[in-house]
Amino acid sequence: MNPYILSENNYNIIKDQSFDLAILPWGAIEAHNYHLPYSTDVIESDKIAEAAAKIAYENGSKIIVLPTVPFGVNTGQPDIKLNLNINPSTQSAILNDLIEVLNRQGIYKLHIMNSHGGNDFKQILRELGLKFPKMFLSSSNWYSALDKEEFFDFNGDHADEMETSLMLYLNPELVLPMDQAGEGIEKKIKIKSLRENWAWTERKWSKITQDTGIGNPKLATKEKGEKYLKAIVEKMAQLFIEIADADLDDLYE
Repeated sequence: MNPYILSENNYNIIKDQSFDLAILPWGAIEAHNYHLPYSTDVIESDKIAEAAAKIAYENGSKIIVLPTVPFGVNTGQPDIKLNLNINPSTQSAILNDLIEVLNRQGIYKLHIMNSHGGNDFKQILRELGLKFPKMFLSSSNWYSALDKEEFFDFNGDHADEMETSLMLYLNPELVLPMDQAGEGIEKKIKIKSLRENWAWTERKWSKITQDTGIGNPKLATKEKGEKYLKAIVEKMAQLFIEIADADLDDLYE
């Protein structure tokens, strides 16, 4: 039983505890090339949040990790079989209800640790921040915290070498052999400004990738995954510690 993981605890323990920060991991259920499970984003969320929270807790931070939300925004993948979608408005409703609970019970900091590229919480948190002015609301994409080129040979952003390496370390029994994986070749949009990434449109997944992956996973290894996970966990733990220990009346310098 880890005292910083809500789902592992009982009321006899929780009722007498105080918490400065709640962590909400958020994933998605979606195809990850031919070789990784649909639950990849959820597994990554669970493991990274748990490991980072352990470091923060042992540092003395009063934090609690909420259960991972398994469903994410997959509006660009309506024809990919069993890619489960919830709309941004649904995410907003979920967050509204959870923040209402935290606010009522005096836990005034919430950090969303996101594991899925289709999730974007900024505008939702702007709106809910007005509704709950006592709350400190923040989010992060753990996969953007480090330069992946320092760890991996091939770049990508979905079921790529990075995610495959992580899963080979975290849950190798759920990873198929690399000879069954697609190459994760991505077709680029023809509109120049969108290719330059300063303009945006949603990617239509089945139009840009044959195997649902983006990024070649073939050079993934367990060892790369272990090294990367350790670095990500340390980075996220420091974020948790800083937010948990921050004085909400003295945030700026």
